[in-house]
Amino acid sequence: MAGTSGRGPMAGGQAIRLHDVAVVYGDRRVLDGVNLTVGQGSFVTLLGPSGCGKSTTLRVIAGFIRPAEGRVYLRGKEVTDLPPNRRQIGMVYQHYALFPHMTVFENVAFGLRVRRLPGGVIRRRVGEVLELVKLVGWERAHPRQLSGGMQQRVAVARALAIAPDILLFDEPLSALDAKLRVELRDELRALHRRLPDTTMVYVTHDQEEALALSDTVVVMNSGTVVQVGTAREVYERPRTRFCAEFLNMRNILEGERIAGADGVPRVRVGPWPVVLPHVPGTTNGRIVFGVRPDRVRAGPTAVNRLRGEVRDVVYRGGAATVRLRLAEDLPELELDLPSATVNGTTVGAAFDCSFDPADCVLLER
Repeated sequence: MAGTSGRGPMAGGQAIRLHDVAVVYGDRRVLDGVNLTVGQGSFVTLLGPSGCGKSTTLRVIAGFIRPAEGRVYLRGKEVTDLPPNRRQIGMVYQHYALFPHMTVFENVAFGLRVRRLPGGVIRRRVGEVLELVKLVGWERAHPRQLSGGMQQRVAVARALAIAPDILLFDEPLSALDAKLRVELRDELRALHRRLPDTTMVYVTHDQEEALALSDTVVVMNSGTVVQVGTAREVYERPRTRFCAEFLNMRNILEGERIAGADGVPRVRVGPWPVVLPHVPGTTNGRIVFGVRPDRVRAGPTAVNRLRGEVRDVVYRGGAATVRLRLAEDLPELELDLPSATVNGTTVGAAFDCSFDPADCVLLER
């Protein structure tokens, strides 16, 4: 499955292309026929659960893993057999990987010294990238004197110092607390705006992080790419049940196609006929669809009315989640509602709800 990302119709050309890439460990195919195209200057996130192949894909791009099958192209040239140090790629790791005995300046300058650049060039370049990551004035500090967030900024600066065409991030924020993750996430977005020609590929299992950062989201599962699209596309229109559930579409329902008295085809969910935006005319087996909890309303309307028994009400400040038992053989339905809407709602009470057909998403089985 191929994905394309970037600003405009690939005006900057291809930065990365993976063609039928497979990585095999023993009898296990960690990557299985991955095809992916990334446009120059784009910010792409590889999203999926642990063990799905995200980090392996990143390491194939970087050159740390040679695929058993398939080819790797960077900037239009095949680099499958090219070592990492010749790919002009920067990489930022989850646990910073800073040299503890070196100062901030020395850590950032490390890659430049390896390239044997003149001292004046090194000082100028280190100053530029420290300004980019807001660490001017910390040149003489050692990593142990810095917070986790500042250490991660040093790691980003070190990766940027060599002026890479492509910058790879392997879950760089997962070791930080929630508040700091949001702050650094916003800084990475701003950094990408300041470096529009640098292609960034980011690995995470955090859907909110992926949606907030990316031009394009690549959803992976079991070593394959299962969906590629903008953040809005993959969130609002997931194609498969896996994508829907992983992107927090907590209400997945299914039923048989039935004919309505008005000629509009419906899907029977328990005792209720449900109108969808489109009901396939010929379908083997049951029809599966999803609707997000924030799209389900309290109270009945003229279409898609359901009634359930309240199983739980979870208070979350300005919002609350209501869980309803619809029928013995149906999964619970969840509604995310303003807390004021459910004041006085008790467990065991009957509760009416409804949703628009346009808010339902048909899913591939």
